[in-house]
Amino acid sequence: MRTEDVLAAIATGVWRWDNAAGIVTLDAEAARLFGLPAEPTVLSEAATRARLHPVDWNEIYAVVRLAVAEGTLAEAHVRVVDAEGRVIRTIRSRSKPLITEREYGEDYELIGTLQEIVEPQQGALTGRSPVAGDWRRSREAFLLDAGRALAEARSTAEVLRVAASLSMPGFSPDGLAVFGVDGERLTIIGHHGNPDNAEGPFTNMSVNTNYPAAEVVRTGRAIYLPTAKEFHDRYPATWSIVKGFGRQSWAYVPLIVAGRTMGAWMAAFKNPVTFTPDERSVLTTVARMLAQALARAEVAESERELSLGLQRSMMPTLGPEIPGMSVAARYVPTGGGLQVGGDWYDIIPLPGGAKVALVIGDVQGHDVRAAGLMGQLRIALRAYAAEGHRPDAVLSRASRFLHGMYEFSTAEGPTHPDQSDTGEDPDYTVPRFATCLYMEVDPDSGTLDIARAGHPDPVIRSADGTALIRQTAGGLPLGIEADSNYPTTRVVLEPGDTLMLCTDGLIETGGHDMLSGWTRLRPVLEDNTGVSLEKLADALVAAVHGPTSHYTTGPLADRREDDIALLLLARDNSPARRPPRRTVLTIAQAEPEQVSEARQQLKSLLHDWADEEQVDSAVLMLSEMATNVLVHTDGDAVLIAEAAGERGKRRLRVEVADASDELPHKRRPGELASSGRGLVLMEMLADAWGVDPRGEGKSIWFEIYEKGAAG
Repeated sequence: MRTEDVLAAIATGVWRWDNAAGIVTLDAEAARLFGLPAEPTVLSEAATRARLHPVDWNEIYAVVRLAVAEGTLAEAHVRVVDAEGRVIRTIRSRSKPLITEREYGEDYELIGTLQEIVEPQQGALTGRSPVAGDWRRSREAFLLDAGRALAEARSTAEVLRVAASLSMPGFSPDGLAVFGVDGERLTIIGHHGNPDNAEGPFTNMSVNTNYPAAEVVRTGRAIYLPTAKEFHDRYPATWSIVKGFGRQSWAYVPLIVAGRTMGAWMAAFKNPVTFTPDERSVLTTVARMLAQALARAEVAESERELSLGLQRSMMPTLGPEIPGMSVAARYVPTGGGLQVGGDWYDIIPLPGGAKVALVIGDVQGHDVRAAGLMGQLRIALRAYAAEGHRPDAVLSRASRFLHGMYEFSTAEGPTHPDQSDTGEDPDYTVPRFATCLYMEVDPDSGTLDIARAGHPDPVIRSADGTALIRQTAGGLPLGIEADSNYPTTRVVLEPGDTLMLCTDGLIETGGHDMLSGWTRLRPVLEDNTGVSLEKLADALVAAVHGPTSHYTTGPLADRREDDIALLLLARDNSPARRPPRRTVLTIAQAEPEQVSEARQQLKSLLHDWADEEQVDSAVLMLSEMATNVLVHTDGDAVLIAEAAGERGKRRLRVEVADASDELPHKRRPGELASSGRGLVLMEMLADAWGVDPRGEGKSIWFEIYEKGAAG
């Protein structure tokens, strides 16, 4: 008896699907089951598709692709429809994919059988139960949730935790393990649902071992073991290790990323699982998402490790100790991409051993290129400082160094193998500038010689807790011009005072400008007078990046994010008598608007003065004195303001000096006169005043005593 007669007797048809040609060949029984005349026939793929329910066609196509990928049988239940789309019967298809060689590469053919299901269950496409449709909807919802959770995982440990928490619809595994590959050895990346020491026998297992995970790594094909007997028969060498876990079924699925098998995922079950096409489809989809998540986590962890390495190599340690002084520093990257940028700080021992230099700077941008330029510039500054140059000379040479780097690269043409010859310069040939503040510190006297290249001014918090921006002379940012001048400003750090140097990221982050950013930071400085520098540094960073930082409260429409570098210096050994509060400012002839800055400086110095009218009087007299110097002399005015004594009994002394030898004259201005009232105001408002001639120029001063103070 022929095989065809036997199959026809049991109502079983035979079919063949040539995927490359797009042709489906049916025998007589298969044609009858498809609603066609009972004779052998050949259909196109489109004609075959027209005879099947649209939903079932998508199902069977997915099952076939899964079987081709795994080299297993493709089994599905599909509904046959007539020309009007009415369902006439439900048939079961079982087929085996055969890989064939074509001119363009590998393809496949399907050879299988068709049988009619006599009493089909509504909606049951795979022979499950009447709720199979609900099961499929649960599966789709599960895959969506699993994909979202795995996409949000940012580390390998988090990916494994998410994988362990996945509850698959109807067949959740009791044990999971993720295997990696290290050369020719298997490694355990992580596992769940097994004893803590369970990974011992599988650690560093050779990929040639008779073990399912090793075979999956070698072949890239999934292995499903529905029974313990099948495991024992196929892998007797490792069955003795596995049987102690008490599992009944196992699935080993490859973890493939970009065509490369990076490992295997094991799902083990205490209850038997048959691994139907639907179940295998779920496991395969989860494995693909798991592989992608592990690959992303590996990249993210590599970036974090690279970032930490760059930070450790580029950020100096706070040593050696400065006698009589304390130092604290912080560096906070923006948090996007590689956690590196162009901000930096440095502490440099100077020749002779008596002095040190403090440097803080910010290269334009916060990317890898900015970090590279920062490293080069930091080395150059250290070299110039080690030669014994003064602060102004150090910055001048550094500016010439940075400017020369781009001058050379653009003059000689492309300097990078990736640079094209089309005239479009890549980013690395675009000049970048850097702001910098270089300060030479004398620990014995507390003097600070400061040179500034476009960087924010330093802030000094006096021993009584008052924080003021210390205005200093400055020049252009480094690299803008080959030859730039950087005047030096001398400041004295009194015992108990604290100096803050920072980059603009600490001030402007969160949509703030310089004014509103300083308004945000000043209370933090003044409210943390009794804490260590380390705690003060943490408080300043928390004010910008902490939960109470209120990023969106700045006046700017956009939220500006930038790296942060912070350097704090405090002079120790505060004497019993509180030192005076002092500010110094030079008002240049060419910049009369600095008179307004001088008024603001004096108001900040007297922010806690008892009598506000005295503060207004002092500001008025200062304005008169400074304006007279600019109007009646050809030189600059130097302001020195000092408040000394205990609170409530303080004395304010304001002195404005100039280089002119001409002494002021007291006049009696008329009602309509626009000048001549300066000395009259001082007689009326000041508790004491005077004019002191000097060797070159003169000094006009006045004093105001806080209510209750002695004259």
